[in-house]
Amino acid sequence: MVNKTLYFSLFVFLGGCSYGVLSTFVKKAYEKGFVFQDVIQSQFFFGWVLLLLLMLLFSRNRVTKKQMITLMLVGITTSLTGMFYYLSLQTIQASLAIILLFQFTWVGVLIESIVNRTLPSKEKVISVIILFIGTLLSGGFFGSESSYWEKNGVFFGLCSAITFALFIFFSGRVETNVPTITRSFMMTSGALLFLFIILTPSFLINGSLSDGLWLYGVPLGVFGVVLPVIFFAYGAPKINSGLATILGASELPVAVIMSMLVLHEAVTFLQWVGVFIILVGIALPQFNVLKKQPLQV
Repeated sequence: MVNKTLYFSLFVFLGGCSYGVLSTFVKKAYEKGFVFQDVIQSQFFFGWVLLLLLMLLFSRNRVTKKQMITLMLVGITTSLTGMFYYLSLQTIQASLAIILLFQFTWVGVLIESIVNRTLPSKEKVISVIILFIGTLLSGGFFGSESSYWEKNGVFFGLCSAITFALFIFFSGRVETNVPTITRSFMMTSGALLFLFIILTPSFLINGSLSDGLWLYGVPLGVFGVVLPVIFFAYGAPKINSGLATILGASELPVAVIMSMLVLHEAVTFLQWVGVFIILVGIALPQFNVLKKQPLQV
């Protein structure tokens, strides 16, 4: 049982790591002069193409019209997450943007409490307080310049946290009987269609792809659409939810490390302390779950 648990846990861990890579590719694309609309649409376009190929090869399952529409509507929340997140990256550092996105943890607790009409546990309330303190430290709030916390960037970053929490909430409850790859494809189709409607797919004809946009769109599609959705869908149902949440925290340290190594953004010791505090805050309410519930494989 231990070996199987480690096996499935690895997929959830890698899913979190995949999301942590995105901010670096987006920042690099911006440095090359590509605009927000083209970057996010290319991500979901290439992710959609890759998922289509996977579905045709491995998952030719029929879905009803109701299932298709429902999953496509859920997919809109993930495209909104990408939009808000990438808009925040235009004005604030990647290390701060990922931390603002990471507030989906306590936002998710709040959504769950409202829907279930129950107050969050004492452990979760303490966790939210710890997360807030860790966010201030990790985001460089103390001793940073005001431009670092540019208000529009912070606003969009927090919006991405809300929509990401909604995506997690609905994706765990909607049409879970549909096979993983087919389900992922339908959600991505909804996300791509939504982006094409509100932004128009000009990147297909304006020459951006031939200018090198595909060099960023392909990895963004792989790490931001294909891998995390499949990894979470495959691994998370095989381990308890507390362990899955802790493993999903791999997104944060990966993003901070990538912003430091690739983007050469300064990450101070105080920020590293904040990262550690955030991880503690996420793990705290899960310890009782890990103790009380046996691992299922």
